[in-house]
Amino acid sequence: MDKLAQDKEEQLITHSQQGDVDAFNQLVSFYQQLVYNTIFRLLGDYDTASDITQDTFIAAFKAIRTYRGGASFRAWLLRIGTNLTYDHWRRLQRRPTSSLDEIEEEEHRYTLSRLQSVASAELSANPEEHILTRELQELLQQGLARLPLEQRTAVILCDIQGLTYEEVAQITRTTLGTVRSRISRGRSRLRDYLDAHKELLPRNYRLSNKID
Repeated sequence: MDKLAQDKEEQLITHSQQGDVDAFNQLVSFYQQLVYNTIFRLLGDYDTASDITQDTFIAAFKAIRTYRGGASFRAWLLRIGTNLTYDHWRRLQRRPTSSLDEIEEEEHRYTLSRLQSVASAELSANPEEHILTRELQELLQQGLARLPLEQRTAVILCDIQGLTYEEVAQITRTTLGTVRSRISRGRSRLRDYLDAHKELLPRNYRLSNKID
């Protein structure tokens, strides 16, 4: 975010903390897609993601006076959103119980740029390309759904949404070492899943042993 945009955001936050609903609505407009996309990637359900996104901004408006800066505002919002998502998983008794805190960090050949290129593939006006892109997105979502929730969260926030390790640590309230470990293991599992289904991937998205 450039300096001008940052100053504008700070003004909107200040006004929102003073009860200015219009200012907060501008923040909602700016961050709504980011929050929704993150929650959808975590859950894989459009309707539930929409409901939790709405709940996220309601909770954010109620709590915005507690925001003191320091941490990025988007990290603050996403922490609310991921907490509500985790609460949803707990209610359904589907939250994975495996802990990754003691997993040693590993080096893997699955790269950030490769994952982002798959996640952000744009729809084409060509019907055949549209179908291919939709299938590609579905395959990626299926791979993400097979990750333990903590790994999935870290990979989505870092590799798909482009947040820094520091922001991911703020959102998940863990250490940088834990974030690195979760991302490393999550990338490896996601890579293995996509490798196992590489016949469904377009050639330019297929993973290679030579990926840096």
